[in-house]
Amino acid sequence: MFSERPLDGEVATVRERHVPDAVVRDCERDFETLDPAVAEDLLLLTDSVDPLSYPDHWVPADAPEPLHRLASTAFSVGMPGDGGVAWTRQTDPPVVLVKPRLEGSPEDFVDFLLAEAFVEVGLDLPEHFLGFFEDRYADLADAVDGRLDPAGTYQLAAALFDAYVGRHSREVFADWEGDLPRLHAAWVDAGQRLEPRLSDLSEEVAMGRTDFAAAAELACSAVKHDVELPTPFAALDTQAYREYGAEYAVTWAEKTVDSLD
Repeated sequence: MFSERPLDGEVATVRERHVPDAVVRDCERDFETLDPAVAEDLLLLTDSVDPLSYPDHWVPADAPEPLHRLASTAFSVGMPGDGGVAWTRQTDPPVVLVKPRLEGSPEDFVDFLLAEAFVEVGLDLPEHFLGFFEDRYADLADAVDGRLDPAGTYQLAAALFDAYVGRHSREVFADWEGDLPRLHAAWVDAGQRLEPRLSDLSEEVAMGRTDFAAAAELACSAVKHDVELPTPFAALDTQAYREYGAEYAVTWAEKTVDSLD
């Protein structure tokens, strides 16, 4: 299932700076959450494992099944929405996994995703949005009830957490300009590719042409880049969000949903 992925150049430099002991592997097949038997194979690559678990009451009864599984004592690696690179700190040392869906993607783009993962692993932040929202996840679900179904609430929560992480990681990416020019250029290019899609996003949501959760996913993915976000998502690209975290996110969601009605 896993094969060693060699690293060199700027990507290797980022790993050395942020998480020098990380185990990096290519995966033979795509996944959202690794099958438990496959996940246990990571024990062969690492020294120990300390599975995440969360209180049951943090997860509403109608939440998607993967979220209930994450909250259990099962060793879960990867969640829907993780993208082409997944990582976990549940193992010692941490593990970063590259999925085959990235095959054929530009090398600079894949290297940026890897470097981004190393930066995120090294940040002192929760591994998943459930660890970010904690018991406020139920409050988020209540705030968007009637606008989003449980799957949409999951999508919104993941997006909001992505924006929160982006507020922390963006300053690291910006600093790459000095000595990691190829990765810095890939970061800039990714942001520029998002800008045309952001320009009409507010209007698309207001007109009902784009689902609110999908729009949030797109806008929040841009927070890590040096781009301007449209209303109402610009309120997530603020120091206040970085400071107040989940409480701010729930309040923002409640006010934003009310304004859409």
